[in-house]
Amino acid sequence: MTSTDRRGGRPRKGTLDKRSDVLAAARRVFGRVGYVGASIDMIATEAEVSTRTIYNHFTNKEQLFAVALTESSQQVAAAHEAIIDRNLPGDLAAVNLESALIELATQWRKPDSATAEHFAVVRRIQAGGEDFPADLVDAWQEAGPRRVRRTLAEHFAALGTRGLLHIDDPAIAAQHYIALITTDWNSDAELEESVSAGVRTFLYGHLPRPATG
Repeated sequence: MTSTDRRGGRPRKGTLDKRSDVLAAARRVFGRVGYVGASIDMIATEAEVSTRTIYNHFTNKEQLFAVALTESSQQVAAAHEAIIDRNLPGDLAAVNLESALIELATQWRKPDSATAEHFAVVRRIQAGGEDFPADLVDAWQEAGPRRVRRTLAEHFAALGTRGLLHIDDPAIAAQHYIALITTDWNSDAELEESVSAGVRTFLYGHLPRPATG
């Protein structure tokens, strides 16, 4: 239960609320100024807490960055895995495969305000030119992108077993699919056109070929 600050008449946040505020603020600051440019003081100001509050939860900036990025990566990964499970169920019919892959790509690529802070940091990492700690970047990859690729690969392997796709290497197929649907777009119409073209290209390479005698 949240207590009340008698001096200000405002609810006093609990420990978990403060931790959540600090992590959200950290993602915003890291997304704006990068890892090197960020400081604990900046994050404390952004979160409207004291630096002592931050140090009560995190040892230093490096640990704060690691937790902020990996926790949000896990949340994004779980959301993407749910999209994959929803669009590529075990009873998917061959006639619905293309539309299912397009819908999967569309839902995957649609922006989500709840993850905007996370992807601001990710864009900085992907842009290069900044000295993000290599071990922390690896932790982010394992918590998010690699986890999602493994889940997608498992579904592609299952589709291959059922004869709906020709899959030599499920992991490579997952990489191909993600690369083909990950393009820039400026409108819903462009997104639809982009993912549809990407899916058709994917299927051209992965639909089963008729046997030749």
